[in-house]
Amino acid sequence: MKSCPECYFQNVNLEGANLKKANLKRANLEGANLRNSDLAEADLWGATLQGADLTAADLTAADLFNSDLRLVNFEGANLEEAELVAAKLGGVNLKSANLRRVTMSGADLRGVNLSGANLQEVTLSDANLNSADLRGADLTGAYLARTDLKKADLRGANLGKASLREAKLSDANLESANLEGTELVAADLRGANLEGANLEGANLEGAIMPDGSTHD
Repeated sequence: MKSCPECYFQNVNLEGANLKKANLKRANLEGANLRNSDLAEADLWGATLQGADLTAADLTAADLFNSDLRLVNFEGANLEEAELVAAKLGGVNLKSANLRRVTMSGADLRGVNLSGANLQEVTLSDANLNSADLRGADLTGAYLARTDLKKADLRGANLGKASLREAKLSDANLESANLEGTELVAADLRGANLEGANLEGANLEGAIMPDGSTHD
């Protein structure tokens, strides 16, 4: 199956299916089983995948613009360079997923599980990651300007050379996180846990520190 725009596949079992470069624009895949499927470069523009299981699926460079991905299980999935702009991501599971170089500016990822995810060079500016689980995630070189990370769990996360300019990190847990060379200009770190964090070479100009003081 390589072309089936607007098709209805609700709750269908497509485990391990070869859907590489398939045209599934505006298709209904709600609740579908797509575990281990190949959806690399597939066109899923505007598709409905709410509640679908995409565990370990390959979505490299897939177009998911404006798609409904609420409650989708992407655990271990490969989404490198996928298009996720304007996608609905509420309640999605992205544990251990590969999201390298994905753009999710303004995304609502409140409370989402991103633990162990590869978020290298991801763009999450102005996104809402309030209370998100980012334990052990790799955010090397990520762009997180003005991102809401309040109460986020970033224990052991790698934020080396990431941009967190004006990010909201109040009450975030950054225990043992790597912040080497990270841009934290004007970031809000009030109440954040920085125990054991590596801040070597970090730019903290104008940042509000955990104790409420402003860094020079």
